[in-house]
Amino acid sequence: MLPAVFVAHGSPMVALDDDEYTRALRGLGARQPRPRAIACVSAHWQLAGPVRVTAHPRPPLIYDFGGFPDALYRLSYPAPGAPDVAAEIVALLGAAGIAAALDPARGLDHGVWVPLRHAVPAADIPIVAVSLPAVAPNELLALGRALAPLRDRGVLLLGSGGIVHNLGRLHPDQHGAPIAPWARAFDHWVRARLETRDLAALADYRRAAPHAALAVPTTEHFDPLLVVAGSTGSDDQVTDVFVGFQHGTLSLRCVAFEPPPA
Repeated sequence: MLPAVFVAHGSPMVALDDDEYTRALRGLGARQPRPRAIACVSAHWQLAGPVRVTAHPRPPLIYDFGGFPDALYRLSYPAPGAPDVAAEIVALLGAAGIAAALDPARGLDHGVWVPLRHAVPAADIPIVAVSLPAVAPNELLALGRALAPLRDRGVLLLGSGGIVHNLGRLHPDQHGAPIAPWARAFDHWVRARLETRDLAALADYRRAAPHAALAVPTTEHFDPLLVVAGSTGSDDQVTDVFVGFQHGTLSLRCVAFEPPPA
């Protein structure tokens, strides 16, 4: 069985960085066994209606950001798609009663390609993107349960977002600004719930977690974590791939849920 992983993709500028965080992503990509494909749920493809699954054999990049240096828009990441895996995902979701459809035109948004550019720099593992439905937390956990069989089929399930993501509270000119106490408290609360696999509390984070309204002013960056958590079992071991913040409030915590050694 392959791990399920949640990564914080941070700013698009991460694609150009070489630091402790991007080196942690490279270490994540070097882990074995090697997946036959990666299925990624990104904060930047949130849709109402049926879940969409990319079926493009050579998915283009989507530069879904503005005001950044030209070098960022010249980056490429020519990873292949996996239409066969996309069809598997649609079938799994349908069997679970979740409406889903193939999307043959959609490319990869920056929540997908920015972290994978470091984790899989050779761009030689096929990638399928799965849209993020705008639904309640318990339904996101159910989506993860429906996707869980992928882990036994050689597909790495990846969620890309951010545990604490409030752009209005960033210190954009201070990369290493002191961590805001409210941001640290929420990040630590979430990590503790993941350790004990308390999915009921995670689903109720808006009421149960400290400073939830500040840490998650909109849900799209937190929601991929719920999908990944829903795919895990009680025997999965929780490992921090990276722990840290940028700009005082932007959590870059990345977490892997790994099956116990055989």
